[in-house]
Amino acid sequence: MKHKIHFRSVVSLANQRLSVKTAAIVIASSTLISALLGIFRDRWLNTMYYDTYPAGLDAYTAAFTVPDFLFFIITSGALAVTFVPVFNQRLVAGNKKSAWELSTSTLNFLAFISLVASILIMIFADPLVRYIVAPGLNESAMSLAINMMRVIAINPFLFSISTVLSSMQQAVGRFIFYSLAPALYNIGIIVGILVFTNGINIFGVQIFEGGIMGVALGVVFGALLQLCVSIIGLVGLGFDYNFKISWRNQGFRKVLRLLPSRSADQGIDYVMSIVNTNLASRMGEQSIRAYQQASSLHSMPVNLIGVAISTAFFPKLTEEAGRGNKEAFRETYRSALSTIIMISMPIALIAFFTRGYVVNFIKNGGDPKIASVLGAFIIAIITQSMYHIVARGFYARQNAKTPLIISIAAFIVQIVFAILFSVWNFGPEGLAYATSISAVFEVGILLIIQNRERHLLDRAFWITAFKMTIASVLAGIVSYILTKLLPLRATDNSFFSTFPKFCIISIVSLAFYLAVCVAFRIKEVRPIIDRLVKIFFKNAKVEPKK
Repeated sequence: MKHKIHFRSVVSLANQRLSVKTAAIVIASSTLISALLGIFRDRWLNTMYYDTYPAGLDAYTAAFTVPDFLFFIITSGALAVTFVPVFNQRLVAGNKKSAWELSTSTLNFLAFISLVASILIMIFADPLVRYIVAPGLNESAMSLAINMMRVIAINPFLFSISTVLSSMQQAVGRFIFYSLAPALYNIGIIVGILVFTNGINIFGVQIFEGGIMGVALGVVFGALLQLCVSIIGLVGLGFDYNFKISWRNQGFRKVLRLLPSRSADQGIDYVMSIVNTNLASRMGEQSIRAYQQASSLHSMPVNLIGVAISTAFFPKLTEEAGRGNKEAFRETYRSALSTIIMISMPIALIAFFTRGYVVNFIKNGGDPKIASVLGAFIIAIITQSMYHIVARGFYARQNAKTPLIISIAAFIVQIVFAILFSVWNFGPEGLAYATSISAVFEVGILLIIQNRERHLLDRAFWITAFKMTIASVLAGIVSYILTKLLPLRATDNSFFSTFPKFCIISIVSLAFYLAVCVAFRIKEVRPIIDRLVKIFFKNAKVEPKK
C-alpha cells in the first residue's frame, strides 16, 4: 500500500501544470534525451547493417513511409493544433462535460479511422512498396520492405490513441509524461535492435528467428511503451471516458471541420517524404538510408528548438487569442519567434561545419554521403524551426486554411526542384537542397501574410533578427577555424574519440556567439547569460544593462 501511495504521489507531482518557461525546458530536455537515444539507436543499426546489408537497411527505412504518412495526416500535428484550442476553450469556460465529450469523441473517432488505415496498409503493402514507395529496390529488399511495412502498420492505430491522450495533457499544461513518450519509443526500437534481432525464445521454443525484422518488432514495442506512458499522464485529470462518439457536441464538430485542412497540410509534408524515398531508391544502394539519416539529424535541432518552444508557447497563444487580447498575443508570439531564431541560427551554422563529426555519432567512422546530404539541409534547420511557431500563429486563431494553401505552394516548389536535381544527378543531396528551398519559400510567405494581417513583427524585431544573423555568421567562422585546428583523423572512428572535439568546437563557438549577442545588446540572450552565471558563479549578481 505504501508503494502505491508513493507511486501516486510521484505521478501527481509530475502531472502538475507547468509555466511556459518550465514547459519549454521540460520539452527541450526530453527532446534532447530522445535525440540522444535516437543517435545511439541509429549508430547501433548502422553498425550492424549499413555496410554489411545496405539493401536491408534501405528496406527498413522505406517500410516506415506509408504508416508514418497515414498517422500524420490522420492524427499527429493535425490533432495538436485543432483539438487543443477547442478543448482549451471549454476548460477555460468551465464546461468540463463538453470537454470530456469532445476528447472521448475525438479519441474514438480517430482510433477507428486509424485502425481501418492500419488494416488497409497490411492488405496493400505489396503494391504500395512495389509501385509507389521504393520501385528502385531489388526484389529481395522489396520483399523485406513489404513484410516490415505489414508489421509496422499497427503504429498509426497505437499512435493515434496516445496522441489524443497526450494532447489533452498538453492543453492543460501537463508536459512531463507527454514529453517522455518519444524517448520511450526510441527505447523500444533499441530493444528491437539489441534483443529482438537475436531472436525470441520462450521456454526453449524459438518463436522468432531474429534478423533485421526484429527491429520492426522493436518499433511496435516502442509504440506500446509510448501508449502506456500517455495513459499514466491522465492520472488526476478527471478524464471521463465513454465508448461513444457525441456527434452533436459542437466542439467535436468544430474539430472535424478544422481537421481536414491541417491534415492535408501535414499530409503534404509526408507525400513529399514518399516522393523523396521513391527518387532515392533509384540512386543506388544506401541512398535511401543516407537521405533518411541526414534528414533525421537535421530534424533533431528542429524538434529540440522549433517544436519544443512552439509547443510550450501554443497553449498560451490559444488562451490569448480566445480572450481577444491582441497585444498580449503579439508579445508572446514575438518572444517565441525571437527565441527560436536566436537558438536555431548558430546551431545550424555550427552543425554545417561540424557535420563530419555529427555523422560519426550515428555511423562508426562517419560517411561522406550522409555528411554531404546533411550539409544541404542546414538552411532548413532554421526555417523549419521557425515554421512551427509561425504556423501556430495562425492555428491559435483557428485559421488552418492559410498555412494549407502556402504548404501546397511550397510542396509544388519542392517537388519541382527534387525532380530537377534528380534528373541533373545531384544524388540524395539534391533532395535536401529542394527541402531547404521550399522551407525558405513557405516561412517567408507565411511571415509576409501574417505581418500584413496582424502587424505581429515590428521594426525592433527585425533589427534584433539582423543582429542575431551577424552573431551567428561570426560564430560559424569560429567553428570553421576550430575544425581546422581539431580535424577529424583516420583514427577518430569511435563516438568517444569524436565527441570531445565536437564539444570543444560547439562550446567555444556558442560562447563566442553569446558574447557577440551581449555586445549587440540583444535582450533575448540575457536570461541565458543569467542562468549560466547562476550555474557557474552562484554568489555573483549580474545587474541588467539600462
